[in-house]
Amino acid sequence: MISIIVPVYNVENYLGKCLDSLINQTYKDIEIICINDGSTDNSLNILREYEQIDSRIIIIDQKNGGLSDARNIGLKEAAGEYIMFVDSDDWIDLETCQKALEAMLKYSTDIVMWSYIREYENKSLPKSIFDNNIYFDKKDTVNKIYRRLFGLYKEELSQPENADALVTVWGKLYKSELILKNNIRFIDTKKIGTCEDALFNMEVFKNVKSSYFINSCFYHYRKINTSVTSRYREDLYIKWDNLYELMNKQIEDNDLGLIFNEALSNRIALNMIDLGLNVTYSNKNTRDNCYELKKILKNSKVSKAVKNIDLQYFPIHWKIFFYFIKRNRIFPVYMMLIIMNKLRGII
Repeated sequence: MISIIVPVYNVENYLGKCLDSLINQTYKDIEIICINDGSTDNSLNILREYEQIDSRIIIIDQKNGGLSDARNIGLKEAAGEYIMFVDSDDWIDLETCQKALEAMLKYSTDIVMWSYIREYENKSLPKSIFDNNIYFDKKDTVNKIYRRLFGLYKEELSQPENADALVTVWGKLYKSELILKNNIRFIDTKKIGTCEDALFNMEVFKNVKSSYFINSCFYHYRKINTSVTSRYREDLYIKWDNLYELMNKQIEDNDLGLIFNEALSNRIALNMIDLGLNVTYSNKNTRDNCYELKKILKNSKVSKAVKNIDLQYFPIHWKIFFYFIKRNRIFPVYMMLIIMNKLRGII
């Protein structure tokens, strides 16, 4: 049986499409664990309506504890031999469970992965991760998947927009025992800001014997303009400093070496884009925002990573951005971030 864990919070406009894609899976031996995380809209009523339609739906109603807490509750309740995560504003193709399980059984792997489509209001954009179906043995899983969770390396920097393409917990089928016997859980984002998926998968993939990638877009990731990523978070760069410490500790504790260190350094440098965009979401004036950017760049981890990142692989617009950052030209950096922010609403 596959346990599908679905955290639910204020998604009344999208929840039906998500649940329809789950109850109509061609593979029928599933349980759908829906954790209502203190929704204040009609989400819980929608869940109860679907519960009457399909007995495989299990509803857990709790006070708001955040995404990590909701997923951890789902893991505690999961009874299946396999685990899949689906966010409640997204949906999956109807043959997803069947295709993923077939691959897992055929290749005797611990994890099966697949690509996704970014679903905007007026268009759909497939995300390319690898060009073919690929089997990864233990060594390749460590060097090509596990390492990439820390950051991009060398030629991978030619596609910096793919930095977190493998990080998400959705778009994967896990063997339950891999998670449960290693007591792997999601960390509270109050400590790290974001990237709870990356830390979870780091714990998982370091224990994986083999994995398999299906070059098909089974998952549909809904891009909503009101996403949490477009809200200003004053302490984000401080929380990400905590995140980098946890990632660095994993490198040191597991003696992962220089390539992993360089990958993490590249992540820290590339994250200047998101930290900078976060600054533009504030209601402060240009002068104050530029001061905030300057303060972030003075952070020892950030300044070292920016100094060391190799620009030779970057597309031209990324080279220009980091050219200004490396020379501490704050105002041009800020103006480029403003343009990026505006383009995000168009592209």
